[in-house]
Amino acid sequence: MSLNGTACIVGAYEHPTRKADNLSVVRLHADVAKGALEDAGLTKNDIDGYFCAGDAPGLGTTTMAEYLGLKLRHVDSTECGGSAPILHVAHAAAAIAAGRCNVALITLAGRPRAQMAAAQAAAQAAGKDGKGGRAPLALKPPDPDAPELAFELPYGPATQNLYALVAKRHMHEFGTTSEQLAWIKVAASHHAQHNPLAMLRDVVTVQDVVNSPMVSDPLHRLDCCVMSDGGGALIVARPEIARELSRKNGRPLVMVRGTGEAPKHGMGGQIDLTYSAAAFSGPRAFAEAGITPADIQYASLYDSFTITVLMQLEDLGFCKKGEGGRFVMDGNLISGVGKLPFNTDGGGLCNNHPANRGGVTKVIEAVRQLRGEAHPAVQVPNCTWALANGIGGALASRHTAGTLILERV
Repeated sequence: MSLNGTACIVGAYEHPTRKADNLSVVRLHADVAKGALEDAGLTKNDIDGYFCAGDAPGLGTTTMAEYLGLKLRHVDSTECGGSAPILHVAHAAAAIAAGRCNVALITLAGRPRAQMAAAQAAAQAAGKDGKGGRAPLALKPPDPDAPELAFELPYGPATQNLYALVAKRHMHEFGTTSEQLAWIKVAASHHAQHNPLAMLRDVVTVQDVVNSPMVSDPLHRLDCCVMSDGGGALIVARPEIARELSRKNGRPLVMVRGTGEAPKHGMGGQIDLTYSAAAFSGPRAFAEAGITPADIQYASLYDSFTITVLMQLEDLGFCKKGEGGRFVMDGNLISGVGKLPFNTDGGGLCNNHPANRGGVTKVIEAVRQLRGEAHPAVQVPNCTWALANGIGGALASRHTAGTLILERV
């Protein structure tokens, strides 16, 4: 069943906080839900479908439904990391098409930044390092039942190391350079300067990026996304409901036109680090939408690291495999300058990566662009087609890609 035209995004809201010292995770979920409802012109009584992932506390959909006072007839707690909210939009459209709900709420929220600061402060106060200074942060122990642990854990599969592996392989295979990756951060910073909520608003240069401290060769500090608290929410509705809301608020419809999702994993050792799961999810979304990458005027791309963006550009078909480095150079991703404006809110590299899961903010900024509500300095003129793509997991091991194509109608 095609999901083209089965649903619209009628509400979108990004939490303004970047460090939630005095807000619980469940409160953050509630805040973004309220914001999205107000943005849509709806009340909680209009919601009959709810979607969340592993960032939600307690029993997930059940806990949140009780806390928010929702009366639901459909729930979905698909968990695939940072790409989950993008999959949730597609799953909400499918549920609406199947008659399981009419108006679906999607929320994401978390406070890893505040939790890390609190843990470090507690460790310092307790002098757990034996010197009265900062102690190493205690990380959540890995799931003992995960079958890959015995094979991977001895090699230290930290997130930055896994993405660095992909970057290094891309450089080896295609001659990609650190300077080319740096252009992705440069573009994000040009956009973030116009976002008063962005964590990093200073415009940076290629040299600033390559001269920043090395985190995991070849990735530098400025190749990495920010860590932030907060969250975001979306509301997906049946087209008839969306049209009525559009008549009331005068906003254009944001129609779901194409969706795609796909995992990529170790495949029993048959690993090729030169592509991501977006190579599978992207073509499916474009086929469903009936358009090509050349039709996209704005792209929200998951930017946990600069290499993540470059891989998606290639795998989604914006350029050929191996040509991503040249594609991003000379400001080609900067709105008003380049061919393909991306992450005009500053993205995860500069603005916000709430709960270490950036998918929801990618959809939110795409909605802003299609509504003509992005900052004037970065708004794409007459933006009609937008894409949001997420990568949940780690490029070098296992991840899930979600692709969403939206049209202003």
